[in-house]
Amino acid sequence: MSAGSRRRGRGRPRGDAPGVTRDAIVSAAAAEFADHGYDGVSLRAVARRAGVDPALVHHYFEGKADLLAAAIGAPVRPDKALDEILAGPREDVGAGIVRFIVTQLADDKNRQRGVALIKSAVSAAPVGLLVRALISEELLGRLTTVADQPNPQLRASLAASQIIGLLISRYVLELEPLTNADIEDLVARLGPVIQYHLFDNPLVR
Repeated sequence: MSAGSRRRGRGRPRGDAPGVTRDAIVSAAAAEFADHGYDGVSLRAVARRAGVDPALVHHYFEGKADLLAAAIGAPVRPDKALDEILAGPREDVGAGIVRFIVTQLADDKNRQRGVALIKSAVSAAPVGLLVRALISEELLGRLTTVADQPNPQLRASLAASQIIGLLISRYVLELEPLTNADIEDLVARLGPVIQYHLFDNPLVR
């Protein structure tokens, strides 16, 4: 029996080609999301479709959001960044969100992939449905929990509309002078708007 064919312990990646196993899981996840939508997918179903032990899915991915992000090739994970931003001072949440997104998309590779995903999100393409699922289930869900004022879902949606508007205007339509505006200028101008939608903090201090 060859070393590559020996039985592995549960949850351990293949010793000979771990990337192949991970890719198979990502492909299976993409198919599951396309067939059943975000809410209808479980990690166990992804493992079954990929033909691997469910523990192996957990080895590579923390949860369903990680699987979805991998399936669409998301270059930036604002949902994860929110954990750190929300752990800081509440009055800095709006500014922190804007600064994170604009700083991450200053990287050429992140920006190119991000633009492709933004374009797909406003189309009927299958990947567009997955992008919208990540935004609605993870980003909006977390913003809703922090917007502890009346109508939290509306507040989260309004905050997200500012972020999405910035992404489309700056990176897809490339509207000037917005496209080349300084990061901290954008933070100073848009951060308070997002802050207001979430918490009713004054726009001008």
